[in-house]
Amino acid sequence: MPELPEVEVVRRELADHVAGRRIASVELRGTRVARRHVAGHEDLIGLLTGRVIGRARRRGKYLWLELADAADAANGPVEDALLLHLGMSGQLLVEVAAAPDEKHLHARFRFDDSGPELRFVDQRTFGGLAWSATGADGIPLTIAHIAPDPFEPAYDPNAVVRRIKAKDSEIKRVLLDQTVVSGIGNIYADEALWRAQVHGRRMASTLTKPTIARVLGHARDVMTEALGEGGTSFDALYVNVNGASGYFDRSLAAYEQVGRPCRRCGTLIMREHFMNRSSFFCPRCQVAPRRPR
Repeated sequence: MPELPEVEVVRRELADHVAGRRIASVELRGTRVARRHVAGHEDLIGLLTGRVIGRARRRGKYLWLELADAADAANGPVEDALLLHLGMSGQLLVEVAAAPDEKHLHARFRFDDSGPELRFVDQRTFGGLAWSATGADGIPLTIAHIAPDPFEPAYDPNAVVRRIKAKDSEIKRVLLDQTVVSGIGNIYADEALWRAQVHGRRMASTLTKPTIARVLGHARDVMTEALGEGGTSFDALYVNVNGASGYFDRSLAAYEQVGRPCRRCGTLIMREHFMNRSSFFCPRCQVAPRRPR
C-alpha cells in the first residue's frame, strides 16, 4: 500500500498539473470506485462537474483536492473537497486525451482548458473517490478522526509520545494506528524500528519516552529520505502521476531484506508474521521480547 512518501509525491505533482483547473466532465466506471460516496455515482458527478480545483492536500495516506465554484474563489474559504485514497494499487495519472485507456481505468476527469486529463487507475480496486465537506481547519470531515502526520504543523511530537506511552499494545501496532499518528505504514515502521534498535513486539507502555521519541524521529527521517527518492516501489502498481516509479527500495535496511546481512552488525535479517503481513528485523540489534507461555 502506498504510504505517506508515495502519496506526498502524487500530491505534489497533482498540485502542478490540476490546481486552478475547472472540471468539465467526470466519468466513473464500475461500482467500486465511488462506493465510499453513499449518495451514489450520479450525485458525485454532479458535485464535481463545473468545480474548480484548489490546493492538493494530504494527511497521512489520504489525499484530497479542494473545490471552489470559480477560479477567483480557489484561494478563499474551503467548504468541500474531493477525497482520494489509493488503497493497495491506486494510481492517479495525468494523460493526454488521446492516450489509450488503461486496463483498470475507473475514473476520468476532463477539464475545460483542453489540457491533459486526470485518470484514476486501480487494479485491485481497494482505493476510491468520495466528496466530503470540510471542517474549519480544511480537513475533510470524513477523515477528521485521522491523526496529524509527522510533517503537519498540527503534529505535536510530545503529545504523540505520551499517547503511545499510554498504550498497552505492541509498539509496531501503535505506529500503524492512524488515529495515533498517520502516514506510517508497514515499510516505514520496520525501517524506523530498525534504526531505533527496537523490536516491533515490544510493548509501547514499557518503552521510555526518549525511546519512543527516537522511533518517531527515525520514522520522519526515513520518510523524508524516501520522499527524496520518489517513494518506494516494489512493482509497477505504485507510480507517480507521470507513470514513473520511486527507487527508495534500494535503500531499505530491514523491510523485505530477509536473509541479507544487517547493515549494522551483519546478522541475517529475519521475518515474522504480523497482522496478516510480515515484520522484518535484526534479531541481534532488535532483541525480541519473550513470548508469554
